[in-house]
Amino acid sequence: MQPPLSDGFSMQPLSISMFTICGISELPEQKERAVTHVLSILDPDHPDPEAFQVYDPHHRTILRFHDIINPIEGMILPQPEHVQAVLRFGEEVAAGSTERAQGHLLVHCHMGISRSTAAMVTLLAQAYPDEKEDRLFERLTLIRPQAWPNSRMITYADDLLSRNGRLVDGLRGHYGRQIQRQPQFAQWMHDLGRTREVEMAA
Repeated sequence: MQPPLSDGFSMQPLSISMFTICGISELPEQKERAVTHVLSILDPDHPDPEAFQVYDPHHRTILRFHDIINPIEGMILPQPEHVQAVLRFGEEVAAGSTERAQGHLLVHCHMGISRSTAAMVTLLAQAYPDEKEDRLFERLTLIRPQAWPNSRMITYADDLLSRNGRLVDGLRGHYGRQIQRQPQFAQWMHDLGRTREVEMAA
């Protein structure tokens, strides 16, 4: 058993054989894939997706906040407690790993690009504390090639997991690689008011 983090979050490898990140519109496609654990990240006023009504029994956590990195009136910024909740979910997944030989972890937000990918790399960083940050983002890209993690969430994860800035540095490299692969990302982020993330790209 790994020693606990300073804030009480334990680090245990995930007994998961499949990782999926998707958007709401893709949820129906996953119902036949034996999903065992779900982390849903939704806008505060968005209804619960109906797709889960036909899923097999699974462990699910729901978080609600907006996909923004700067304060916007009437919207909820990602906060440290949201990332703490992601880490608690990771602990629950790890604790339940002895109950089944393998599992399928599904993390989704609205588009499967920003909040969900930030949550997934946070879970991977928690479960594999000795894994280099660049490798974590490589794993993330294999799971979701269009990943553009929310930088605010990653900053909190870096702190909570005592990565000492390395996870944020890894994100800079990831942004740079994504812009090289898909230059349109830069314009999309500018249009969404997330120019700071484009400027972070290394």
